[in-house]
Amino acid sequence: MKGKKRVREELTALPNLEYWNEKVKTGWRLVAVEWERESEEPGTSVETWEEVPYGLKVAEDCTHLVENPAEREAMTLMLELLVADKPMSDMAENLNQRGFLTRQGSRWTAVAVFDLLPRLIEISPSIYPSRDWAERRKRIYRAAR
Repeated sequence: MKGKKRVREELTALPNLEYWNEKVKTGWRLVAVEWERESEEPGTSVETWEEVPYGLKVAEDCTHLVENPAEREAMTLMLELLVADKPMSDMAENLNQRGFLTRQGSRWTAVAVFDLLPRLIEISPSIYPSRDWAERRKRIYRAAR
């Protein structure tokens, strides 16, 4: 299954027709436009922050996110156990037995696993096509028989 790649470019000037044509020629498709302007109103700028999604971490250069191998492995294990129809309490126990800790450094609970389900659903399409997942899937289906 092919994935999609998205790129956000910060522009310092309006792009010309040549810029757009080059993007289209190299296979890119415009999917969004984001506008920004200075505001005269005081206090309209609210500083916000978001938590880094589980399975990712801030890169060394602090400009983008990269995969967190340990968290990714924990999510792959959760997905494997979910496909095997294991209860969340068993999933938490299995994670703890294998030495995985939550991001806060504590042991996994059924509630902590449940809270990660939306992220697991979000990331599962990128786990499914991996070679490692193909081998895991074979083991799951053999064990289920």
